[in-house]
Amino acid sequence: MGLVGLLALAANVVSVLILMRFRSGDANLEYVWLCSRNDPIGNVAVVLAAIGVFTTGAAWPDLAVAAIMASLFLSSYYEIVKTATKERSHLRDR
Repeated sequence: MGLVGLLALAANVVSVLILMRFRSGDANLEYVWLCSRNDPIGNVAVVLAAIGVFTTGAAWPDLAVAAIMASLFLSSYYEIVKTATKERSHLRDR
């Protein structure tokens, strides 16, 4: 699991570097940026969880990573909804 996490991390870091210039703009661009940013964070978290499970033999590292990732994605979701709502209200005002 850790090896797959490291390989995915490498691929996702390349994607983030490519998409970095598109991190602001409309809701679609922000969505792509936030998802791309979250992927390497998740990869690092998976590698750390794999190390934690391997060294402790317990499930809590996986559970901790799941909670952290859920809060990160919920935060991203909130940002996207906020941006999309602003865009929608600007379109209605025209």
